Amino acid sequence: MSSSDIFAKSTTTTGSDVTLFAGPIRIKGFIVTPTGTAGTVTFKDGSTTLFALSTAASAASGPVQISLPSEGIKCSTNATVNLTAGVSAITVFMA
Repeated sequence: MSSSDIFAKSTTTTGSDVTLFAGPIRIKGFIVTPTGTAGTVTFKDGSTTLFALSTAASAASGPVQISLPSEGIKCSTNATVNLTAGVSAITVFMA
């Protein structure tokens, strides 16, 4: 049983880093909504890239949900995300 609350932050901003949470946090999962062109989602801890994923060029596939195993991915300073033009939105779940 988890002892922390889960909360969500959504963004549609592309081309620049968006702060999801200003402080230590764990990313537990996310929902990505692709567009008709391929795109990239980059997660960062401060200025350090944690991981990036590519989306398919298919708006018809609809939103894609990804749950991260165990304790998720730890951000020690702050959690940010950067979307390219091929991603229309993301909702990130954190604890």
